[in-house]
Amino acid sequence: MNKLYVILIAITMFSCNETPNQEYQNLQQSKVKLDANISMYSNVWDKVMNDRDINLINTDSFDSEVTVITATGPITGIDGFKAYYNNYLTGFSDAKFSMIDVYGQGDLITKHWRFQGTHDGDLFGIPASNNKVDLYGVTLVVMKDGKIFQEQDYFDNNVFMKQLGLME
Repeated sequence: MNKLYVILIAITMFSCNETPNQEYQNLQQSKVKLDANISMYSNVWDKVMNDRDINLINTDSFDSEVTVITATGPITGIDGFKAYYNNYLTGFSDAKFSMIDVYGQGDLITKHWRFQGTHDGDLFGIPASNNKVDLYGVTLVVMKDGKIFQEQDYFDNNVFMKQLGLME
């Protein structure tokens, strides 16, 4: 039994000294890249929405051909993307945006979020209703070379319209 114990220790020592295989190294590099993408993404959107800094939508963090997929079609480019999301800042002066969870794989990120605020300004041409909204949704994100390349938001539009007072 003593010999078996020594053999097991020797096997363990030698196997621990091996360098990680290429697959392991690739997984580690992918995780580091994903973690950096999620961190950058989360920080930028927190500042854009909660600090109301729409000018952070620029080529430092967004691809110049960034696209938001909407029900009426894609909006491509920094200026269009910025104008689209600025509607939420002008429509809700007290907007509060919370990220409940953010996770991903490769260049794909999924964000589960909550948006709260008082509709006290123009929102996509809808005049202020002064109604409060509390909306949950999910955004699917595509990253490209460490920058935000594409987003598509999913939320219950009927709930949103009811909270705005536009539907019963």
